[in-house]
Amino acid sequence: MPTYDYFCPQNGQTVEVSHRLNESISSWGELCERAGIEVNGVSPETPVQRRLGSPYIGGASSTKSTPEPSSGGGCCNPGGCGCH
Repeated sequence: MPTYDYFCPQNGQTVEVSHRLNESISSWGELCERAGIEVNGVSPETPVQRRLGSPYIGGASSTKSTPEPSSGGGCCNPGGCGCH
């Protein structure tokens, strides 16, 4: 399932959640419920914004990673692994 970053302008927090491509989240309360976090004083009706960027479609991990160059100084296919 793809992961998306949502930003709450009221509290300045960005929260990452997974959901289907055809779904979207529009409020802080809905975002907190989906992410399993507390509302913490922000009105649940506060609008949130989905951040631009390509969604990650992968395994169970919700952390994002950036490819690292190999320790041998080379890279797989130039441009193919994100190193160049």
